[in-house]
Amino acid sequence: MRSVARSTTRSPRPIHLLAVLLTAVPTLLAFPGCTETVEAPAASRLTIVQGHLQAAAVGTLLPTPVILRVYGTDGAPMAKVPISFQVIAGGGTVDPATAVSDANGEVKAKWTLGPASQVQTVVGTAPNVDPVTLSALGVLPTDMVIAQGNNQSAKVSTALPVQLVLRVTGNNNLPIPNQTVAFAITQGGGSISPQSAVTNALGEVTVRWTLGPTAGLQTATATAGAIGPVMISAVAQ
Repeated sequence: MRSVARSTTRSPRPIHLLAVLLTAVPTLLAFPGCTETVEAPAASRLTIVQGHLQAAAVGTLLPTPVILRVYGTDGAPMAKVPISFQVIAGGGTVDPATAVSDANGEVKAKWTLGPASQVQTVVGTAPNVDPVTLSALGVLPTDMVIAQGNNQSAKVSTALPVQLVLRVTGNNNLPIPNQTVAFAITQGGGSISPQSAVTNALGEVTVRWTLGPTAGLQTATATAGAIGPVMISAVAQ
């Protein structure tokens, strides 16, 4: 009876798999992605979004708020960056003086001009970036007019029926608030109440003139800083 010879040939698969693994090792070592360090973006640039080159009466709030935006090194707007404002010319205030940028990389502030200068300047700063400069024109008072109440008549020692209203303006007839207007009687006696007043948002003051005891022409003057005097007349009967 013949014995059946068994095959001793083994599958080459384990050897082939080992060769594939050995070949792949250098590639895996050459690209260690799991150990790569990515640097977080940092602030790199500060820009003006709005609020530059405005004009308003001295001592007043600019009509448009100031907005600055900070960008990171990746070119995207950057949040949580402190941005500060410093007034360097003209006086005035910026509110808030320091703020942290929002999700759009922006801060917003209100700029109130100083009381007596045409040149008004604010600098915006953020850590490790170049500052930006914002400018505004402060409109100074240049003229004062009698809006109502001139050339009235009333009995002696009585108040004129219509109150006096004087208006202070600047270039382009812009009303100038917060300006002191002073009054003085120059003929006829009598009184003006109050003797001085501060212009309102329309650039106006309103006062009452009580005539003196002498019949005939009575006069008064109004001044506002270097403006004036403006002559006001009435007739006492």
